[in-house]
Amino acid sequence: MTSRYVFLFLVGLVLLVPNGIFAQPQELEYRISNSARVLSEMMEAPDGRLPADLVKRSRAIIIFPSVIRAGLGVGGHYGKGVVLRRDAQTGKWGPPAFLTLIGGSFGWQVGVQSTNMVLLVMSDISLKSLFRDKFTIGADASVAAGPIGRDASAATDIDLSAAILSYSRAKGIYAGVSVNGSVLEADWGANEAYYGSDISIIDIFFNNSGKISPATDKLIELLNKYSS
Repeated sequence: MTSRYVFLFLVGLVLLVPNGIFAQPQELEYRISNSARVLSEMMEAPDGRLPADLVKRSRAIIIFPSVIRAGLGVGGHYGKGVVLRRDAQTGKWGPPAFLTLIGGSFGWQVGVQSTNMVLLVMSDISLKSLFRDKFTIGADASVAAGPIGRDASAATDIDLSAAILSYSRAKGIYAGVSVNGSVLEADWGANEAYYGSDISIIDIFFNNSGKISPATDKLIELLNKYSS
C-alpha cells in the first residue's frame, strides 16, 4: 500500500505542478509551435487522420500538444493547450487563446503517458461555453470520439449532436482514460503573458485583440489550409 500512495503522490505532482508556475512568452510560443506540429501530424497521419471537412465545419479547435496521463487504479491527466475560433462568415481562423485541461478517472488504469489531443467544437452553443472561466466536458458540453480518415465523416452517419468531437494520439502504456468529466479552464496567466494585458477569450476571439507572431501565423496558416 505504501508504494501505491507514493506513486499517487508523484502522479499528483506531475499533474498539478506543470513546468513553470508563471508562463513566459517563449514557452507560449513553443506551445503554439507544438500545436502546429501536432495539427499537421494528425491531419496527415496515414493510420487515421482528422477529417478535413469536420475541421471546416467546426466553430473552434482546441489543441493540446501534450496531455500527461498517469494512474495506478486511480488516474488523472493535465494538459496545456490553445483554442482558436473559426469565423463562420469568412471561414478564416483567428488568433489563439490559452487553456488548461484537468481531470481524473477511476477503474483499472496503469502507467504514465503523454498524449496529443485535438477537440473540435461543433456548435455555437458549445463555443459559448468556452467564454466561461471553466466548464466541464460531458456536463456543460457533450463529447464523442470523432471519426477518423480522410472521408470518414462523409462515409459515416455521424451524430453531430455531440458538442465536441475528440481525437488523440499517444505512445506509452495506459488504459481507461476519457476526457468526459474533464475541466477546461482559461489559462489567464498565459493569456496575460502573451498578450500583455488582462484579456479574456471573448476579447481574443471577437475584439481584434489577438497577437500574430510567427508561430501563431504558421498555426493559422495550417488551419486555413486544412479547412479550405
